[in-house]
Amino acid sequence: MAMAARHWQWRRSFIEVERRRIPPRSLSIPPSTSVMIGHRAYSQTTPDASRGRFIRIVEVSPRDGLQNLPLPAVPTQTKLDLIAKLTDAGLRNIEVGSFVRPDRVVQMADSPVVLRSLPPASTIPPPPSPGLRARPHVLSGVPESAGIDIPAEEGRAHYPVLVPNARWLDELLALEDKHQAEGGKERLTDEIAVFVSATEPFSLANNNASRDKVMDGLKGVIDKAHSRGYRVRGYVSCVMTDPFAGPTDPNEVVGVSRRLLEMGCYEISLGDTTGEGNPDQWRRLWFALQESGIDTKKLAAHCHDTFAMSLPSLLALLPLGLRTIDSSLAGLGGCPYSPGATGNVPTEDVVYMLHKMGYETGVDLEKLVEAGDWLSRTLGVKNESRVGRAIHARRVAREAKEAKAAVGGVPRDKAKL
Repeated sequence: MAMAARHWQWRRSFIEVERRRIPPRSLSIPPSTSVMIGHRAYSQTTPDASRGRFIRIVEVSPRDGLQNLPLPAVPTQTKLDLIAKLTDAGLRNIEVGSFVRPDRVVQMADSPVVLRSLPPASTIPPPPSPGLRARPHVLSGVPESAGIDIPAEEGRAHYPVLVPNARWLDELLALEDKHQAEGGKERLTDEIAVFVSATEPFSLANNNASRDKVMDGLKGVIDKAHSRGYRVRGYVSCVMTDPFAGPTDPNEVVGVSRRLLEMGCYEISLGDTTGEGNPDQWRRLWFALQESGIDTKKLAAHCHDTFAMSLPSLLALLPLGLRTIDSSLAGLGGCPYSPGATGNVPTEDVVYMLHKMGYETGVDLEKLVEAGDWLSRTLGVKNESRVGRAIHARRVAREAKEAKAAVGGVPRDKAKL
């Protein structure tokens, strides 16, 4: 027994020495490789092989986040303050409103006023260059920066608005013309968004029209928008599940996405309206789009977090080349035509995950968390961001300890959590 004990003691010591001597094997994916699904090989790339490690965030809280809140209407000034805080946090793609029937979507009734009250996009400077800062922040534990420069084109500010059809595009154009006639030096926005369901039942419920009818109408909208110098983004809803018909056939998503791209949309945002998508479903959809010849660089993921699958799904898509993620401050959002569907994936959680993994977004996480806490308190709603709640709690605890230390005669810079 004694000899056996000595043997295993020696064995454990040897293994520990070897563990310390041999560096850990890299877990990174080769810059360009492939993954087998059935008998087919699909391209799999890391962000390093395509666009460095920068991920573009499209912030949707001022529109998608607020549109379904119950009355009373959110004050216009609150929306302007929200957009200002998002801009200050480094976000440069902020969906600011919708041109829709004010009696149907009351929270968006003041979108023309919001748009005219915003500072010109050209006056918004690019986010500060990350440089080589890599010190973990005291509250979040996340590096302040991945040390990766932000692409120049991603530093420009955009205020996209949702425009469902030709009538509301004309409303936007009339507002633009009035703004120019009154001395406006630049357009109010350079981008609109259009939307269509991947499935027929949801189209009938949400648009009160068949999917084909909606698509036919969008061609004129996109052409007219292009003629006035707007870029156009396309939303495709129910890419995972239709609340009335069940799972969505990926081929339906492929067909709608292809038509929108052919019409001239520069990017397609794939919306999991019910929040039922999981990593395997998202990968299958991504591969189906890739196999059809669609450039996946023109795709974005728009996840609702109903079943807490958003972050795992986004994580599964990053090695496949996902470059753009839609998200909402404090997880605000939902869909009135999808019972039980909760808000969008919280921007704070997305940014925390990306920064923790070494990606760059140009977003200041601490300012973002402050904005999420402010918004939740202002609206009187729960902050659905777990990251936001955790970092805010740390800040409160730290400030309380610093205050107590100051009263007790301990210098504030010596007080630590």
